[in-house]
Amino acid sequence: MALERLSEARCFGGVQRRYKGASQVLSGDAVFSVFLPDFAAANPVPVVIYLSGLTCTDENAVTKSGAQRIASELGIAVVFPDTSPRGDNVADDPDGAYDLGLGAGFYLNATQAPWSDHYKMEEFIVAELPSWLGDIEGLDVARVSISGHSMGGHGAMSLALKYPGRYRSVSAFSPICAPASCPWGHKAFSAYLGEDKEEWKLHDSSELIRSGAKAIPLLVDQGASDQFLVEQLKPELLKEACDITAFPLTYREHDGYDHSYFFIATFMEDHLRFHAKHLAQSE
Repeated sequence: MALERLSEARCFGGVQRRYKGASQVLSGDAVFSVFLPDFAAANPVPVVIYLSGLTCTDENAVTKSGAQRIASELGIAVVFPDTSPRGDNVADDPDGAYDLGLGAGFYLNATQAPWSDHYKMEEFIVAELPSWLGDIEGLDVARVSISGHSMGGHGAMSLALKYPGRYRSVSAFSPICAPASCPWGHKAFSAYLGEDKEEWKLHDSSELIRSGAKAIPLLVDQGASDQFLVEQLKPELLKEACDITAFPLTYREHDGYDHSYFFIATFMEDHLRFHAKHLAQSE
């Protein structure tokens, strides 16, 4: 399948590109962005996939995270997918809520109508997107790590846990750590998956770790002044699951930081260096 290059801009010794492709998984067009360092012209570079949070598109992190400078220094590419399917025929919350429907795909495969026609972000991220990336010169798609923020942090962790061996490492900023136990998760999982709470656990990182998910290096940064910390994010449940199972979690909580891209930009370098270390290792 031919990808359409929508835009390209030079920055930090590399190029920031935006692509569009016809997605069979999402039953419509899908847009994603890629930062590709100049180093990739002669040496295919490993990839970090960054999953954004509620209400975002691929462009939020591209313009706000500050990832390009350090990615160029490290010789890695960063891929920024969208957060949900898009299009005139794609179901959306009838009340226009921000936490369901467009911009709120939760990185799972919906099984309930009307969402199941398009909302298959899990399959898109783990299968179709990598096949598209294989058509972009300069990317080493055999070496991939994954990261994300908030809903995207949930996506990064849950996909890394559900698909062992697919990613070298995983990190998250302010992730929804236990969606089966918070209001955002209850709303999304009820709509997309139905009321079988055992099915919910298959998309809940804390539950997956409790159930014996294969270990993968995991870094989580959380702002102590995050307005969603107590009600929605629940990192204590993730830490408890990791403690019980001796799962390799590095958890850092930072005084004064909130849920915004100011927080993400502050610690993006740490996350990319974390991934670069694991991407450089032989399997």
